[in-house]
This record gives sequence, structure tokens and C-alpha cells, in this order.
Amino acid sequence: MTATDICYLPATKALALFKGRKLSPVDLVQALIARAERVNPAINCLADRYFDEALEQARRSEARYMARDAETLPLDGIPLAVKDAQRVAGKRTTQGSLIFKDWVDDHSDPMIERLQQAGAIILARTTTPEFCLSGITASRIWGVTRNPWNTEWGPGGSSGGSGAALAAGIATLATGTDIGGSIRIPAGACGVVGYKPPHGRNPDGPPANFDRFNHCGPLTRSVADAALMQNVTSGPHPLDHDSLQDKVTLGLEPGSIKGMKIAYSLDFGYVPLEDDVRRNTLAALEVFRSLGAVVEEVDLGWTGEVERNGLHWYNLMHFGRQTIWHLKESEALMTDYAIAFAKVAQEATTADDAHKPWEQAHRMYQSLGPVLAAHDLLICPTNNAPSVRAEHDPWDPDFTVAGKKADPEFGWVMTHQFNMLHNCPVLSVPSGHAGTKVPTGIQIVGRTWDDETVFRAALAYEQALGGWYTKPENRPKIDSGP
Repeated sequence: MTATDICYLPATKALALFKGRKLSPVDLVQALIARAERVNPAINCLADRYFDEALEQARRSEARYMARDAETLPLDGIPLAVKDAQRVAGKRTTQGSLIFKDWVDDHSDPMIERLQQAGAIILARTTTPEFCLSGITASRIWGVTRNPWNTEWGPGGSSGGSGAALAAGIATLATGTDIGGSIRIPAGACGVVGYKPPHGRNPDGPPANFDRFNHCGPLTRSVADAALMQNVTSGPHPLDHDSLQDKVTLGLEPGSIKGMKIAYSLDFGYVPLEDDVRRNTLAALEVFRSLGAVVEEVDLGWTGEVERNGLHWYNLMHFGRQTIWHLKESEALMTDYAIAFAKVAQEATTADDAHKPWEQAHRMYQSLGPVLAAHDLLICPTNNAPSVRAEHDPWDPDFTVAGKKADPEFGWVMTHQFNMLHNCPVLSVPSGHAGTKVPTGIQIVGRTWDDETVFRAALAYEQALGGWYTKPENRPKIDSGP
């Protein structure tokens, strides 16, 4: 293997090589550090880095694997990149904001705690927009993060740094959070795998754990790696009373999906769709047909009311309130888009609007529920445009998608609908590339709480395609290194 091959190893294969004493965690960490130093300047996806600590932890992990009676942990020695919005004990968490440039946490969020306890080595933090409130990844504290496949374009957000780090081969596993699509948007735009579990499947820290639209989950380069992370992180946590009591253990090996019934919608009935996304989604559906699944188009009957009512939640209940609070004392430190968000939230919503997203979600499920009752899964695009420019203005009044005027923040993504329908598990997997070389993705949406069927379908799809990033020609050309 070349050094770059090592950097693109899936965690499942790296663990097997560790156990067979054919690769050391030290070798993997060193390869990732060297690659990060070489390619990160072009994409800017890393925030704080812990390279020296990671090497020391890798040496301890190596010693465990080399012991005569080796007793190792489920993720022992696997390098992990953590979104700069999730708490890590003893490390600063800036949330992409100058306001929190000196904020150091005294505990880890439950998901991070479990990954560390399983032996994962935190290599670095990944970039996020201020307060995670955008589908772009740019901030005053970290600058602009770019897409490894084409640096003129963005990686999506708000977990854009995690998606870019995986696509660039400078992390083995990564974490994200998802309130409006923040795991799945960058998964689609960067060509990686991102999972939004049902709310409560993965325990989280306050106040996000009380937000039903919020989910924390994995970003990876393979479906099996996402399942591996889920098997570590899911299950009840004594400090999160919103965490689900049942723990789901996901399989890592593909099986047959012959006879599986799959519904699909290209545009939800109202979303403008770029041609590259349409073409790649239809091609992905043909893969499922070739595997013996029964695939048919459905009409969900959703309308633009989904957008209008969904935004009430983001304006009133989550992002809007946070930006309003900080605007009073810290406006000079905030990004232009956060300031704009605060001012709109102040003017556009009242306490009476709090119920509107719940009413809308109920109306949406009146059509989705029967579709999922008659089918095992629903498939749709992840983003209706491959991405936006790296310097995209999320308040651009002239923004268009497929030649039609669209909301500059939410108008190019198809993810927040399933934050409103928060109990549906949703996995984003790659579907191809646009003419710009920027990837596209599809969402595999399951019945409420049915994580297993989503992963079974995704594993079969991945196997049929031969995986992603497995060959040099299937990786972004961001350098000419070995």
C-alpha cells in the first residue's frame, strides 16, 4: 500500500490489519498527519489539531495490539475527526465563532465520550459555520472550507469540515450534528456517507439533545464504517433522558435486498432539481432494481409550505434565538450571515409560531406514513444542487437552482424535511458526480426507528458499486503525492 492508500483505509479494514499485526495505529496516524499537512492548506477543513497527543495514543494502542494476550477495544487506534461543535473534555469548542475562541469544555458529549472509550483517537477538530447555522462552511475564526473535489465549490455544512476531511483522506472517521441536514448535506456534496439516526438513538449533550430536530451521528467513507460507529455510540445514556432505551446493533456485511419495495421521489413535488442530480439519482435507482428491488415513483404531495413552516423552527426555536442572544453583546465578533439571521429571527417570528413546524410535520407524515407502510424505504436526492460556491452568500437574493429562484440557504438541499420528520432514520450515500466533479448523493429514508433496513439496503448498494475511494482514480485530485 502507498501512504495515500493507508489514508483512505476504511476503519473496518484498518482494524483487521491492526489485529493481524500488518499495520500499526502509529503508521496510520503518521500517514494522516503527513497528508493533512500536505493537502489541508488547499481545503482548510481542520480547526484545532492534536497531532502529538494522537501519536502518543497510537503508540499505546500499538502496544495493546502487540501484547501476547491482546485485549483491544472496538475502535482501538482508529483516528477520528470531531466537529468543532461537539464537546471534548479539556479541549476548546468554538462552534465556529470568535465569541467562543477561548471556551474549553470540562466534559465530552456522550457520543464523543463513547467513541473515546471505544479506543478512537481524536486527531483534530473539523470546521463548521458559526453556531452551525448554515449549509456553507465559512467563518471568521476558521475561514472558508473548500470541497476536495473542486475547491471553487463548498463542502456543504454545517459538518462541512468533517465531510471534506474524509473525502481528502485526512481522517478515517468523523462526527457531525444534524438539525437541518448538517450531516447529510456535506455527505452529499463531498461524496461520503452520513447518517441521521432517529432522534434519541445516539445520546447527545444539552441543549441539543432536547431539540427533536437535532441528531448527532457518523460521517464515513463506507457504509460498514457508519454502522461500526453507530454500534459504539447508540443506546441509552444516564445523562441524556431523551436517549432511547433500546440499542440497535447493525450488521456490517451486505446481504440480499431482492424483493425489497423502494419508493422514490425526485423533487417532493415542489423542489427545483439540477440535471446532474436527476441523472445520478435515476442511475442509483437502477442499481437497486438490478439487485432485485421493486422501485416505483410516488407522489408525496408536499408543497412550499414545508419550507415556510419549517423555517419557523430554525428562526424561533434554535438558531434564531442563539444569534439574537449573542447579537446584543457580541455583534462585532459575529459573521455577516449570523447577524442577518438574528435580525430576520427578531422580526419574522413570534411565540405563536412555535406550533407551526409540528403541524406541518404532521401534514407531511399523512402522505409519507402510508408510503412507508407500503414500501420498505423511500429514496430521494440529498441535495437538489450538487453544492454551492465556497464563498456562497446564504442571504443572496438572486440565488437560483435549475434556473429557478430559490432560497439561498435551504433552497439547494433536500434534508431538513427529515429533521421535521425526526424519527425516520436517513442515510446519505454517494450517487455520482456532477459536471463540476462535485459529488451528488441520495438519501435512503426508513420507517420510523427502522435503522436496520436502511443499512441493509445501503450495504447492498455499496457492494454493487464496488465501494468508494477504493482506487486512486476514485479519489479527488488535490495533490500529486504518493
